Amino acid sequence: MLESVSAGDVGIDEAVARLRTLPYENLGFARVDHHRALRGGAPEAIFCPGKTPAQVVAIAQRLAERHPNILATRAGDDVVAALAAAGVPHRYHPDARLVVVRPEAVEGVGLVVVAAAGTADVPVAEEAALVAEALGNRVERVYDCGVAGLHRLLDHVTLLAEANAVVAVAGMEGALPSVIAGLIDRPVIAVPTSVGYGSSLNGLAALLAMLNSCASGVSVVNIDNGFGAAHQASQINRLVAKIR
Repeated sequence: MLESVSAGDVGIDEAVARLRTLPYENLGFARVDHHRALRGGAPEAIFCPGKTPAQVVAIAQRLAERHPNILATRAGDDVVAALAAAGVPHRYHPDARLVVVRPEAVEGVGLVVVAAAGTADVPVAEEAALVAEALGNRVERVYDCGVAGLHRLLDHVTLLAEANAVVAVAGMEGALPSVIAGLIDRPVIAVPTSVGYGSSLNGLAALLAMLNSCASGVSVVNIDNGFGAAHQASQINRLVAKIR
């Protein structure tokens, strides 16, 4: 097998080096999954909380050797400073607390629409939108269109109906996903946010409301989980684009 590899662009030494770290690379504090893109369609992402900046940098460097657009979620200023000091190419989106390591422009396919009920929900919505874009989807944003002013949402029904998947982000009573699902025949991924007054219980009220939606076609991710919603929307969108 190694002889056939050396006949191409990869020599024996480089092939052995690559095979040595597959399917994962043990860094001692982390086992970096280099096969994630083959299995799931996207490279492993880095969840920053609980990791030191040095650990995030080490993981990011290993992943970026093989893939562009590595995502580091919930990143703080300390992580961004460590990436910069290590010379790791990256783009930081502070509102979404998202870092894209080795960023590369991707021509998006299909259409994912990310809708946010209020301006306070935009950080979570932006996490979803930016992750979906990094995964190779065409994304349109519809922000500040909550049900307290329903006419603001109705202005965008045509766009929502064109999407292959809609990510609906809302706090407070979490009604936006149900309303959208009642207007269109597309899958809606609901994201409850921790936005709201005391009885919202840091997003629990919105989560329970979304889980009890009377509209068909609504699925729900965890509180503030724009990343997870984006992945689900991406899988739906890219499957539809492949079929077409």
